[in-house]
Amino acid sequence: MAEDYLTDDEELERIKRVIAENWLWVAAGIVLGAALIFGYRYYDAHRNDRALRAAAQFDDMSAALDANDADKSRQIALGLIKDFPTSPYADQAQLVLAKLGVDAGKPGEAIGPLTEVMNNSKDSELKHVARLRLARVLIDEGKPDEAISTLAGDTPGAFGGLYHEVRGDAFLAKKDSKDAVAEYRAALDGGGSGADAALLELKIADLGVSPVPAPPTVMLQGAPMSGASLPGAPTPAAPVPSPNKAKP
Repeated sequence: MAEDYLTDDEELERIKRVIAENWLWVAAGIVLGAALIFGYRYYDAHRNDRALRAAAQFDDMSAALDANDADKSRQIALGLIKDFPTSPYADQAQLVLAKLGVDAGKPGEAIGPLTEVMNNSKDSELKHVARLRLARVLIDEGKPDEAISTLAGDTPGAFGGLYHEVRGDAFLAKKDSKDAVAEYRAALDGGGSGADAALLELKIADLGVSPVPAPPTVMLQGAPMSGASLPGAPTPAAPVPSPNKAKP
């Protein structure tokens, strides 16, 4: 190509000509690049500032809870939910509101916050925590059927024992001892999975049932009700006559 044979001066003149013809686009590109860099840095600083402010409010809320200051805890929790609705701190604030309602003897006030976390949290484990707490609140509110419905569906592995236990509590609240025991035993069979094995055994025993099901009784078809022996059992030896007994 002809450009390969240009002298240094000619090449410089060509570059100047290209810049003169396209200076507007070059300037626009420089301005746009600077704006993007500035915008990103501003956004990053703004995001960090919001995160720090949310963390500070969360610490204040935790301190108020430790001091048993329910009014201040509620005020800060509501502020977190309003100012940082998409942050993880908002989920924690909802759980605090639920706790305050239960502690105040008003479990019905916990239903809304727990439902919000259960349905909208981005933390899958926190959603399970909220679901379990909501089911317990519904049981306390005399709504065991709603509690069972809340825990319906697949039982999550890490929370399996707790799901079975709370379902058992719901059936017990309905005076359905059979299904309650079945749920408690299912929790035990899963190795507890978060549930307290000793407490589960106590709940089962309190219903008058052995925590471990009794093995099935083996019956031989056609065998007499008494004096029967299992296959392979040794045959009892015939009685030996006493040497001192008179012969007939």
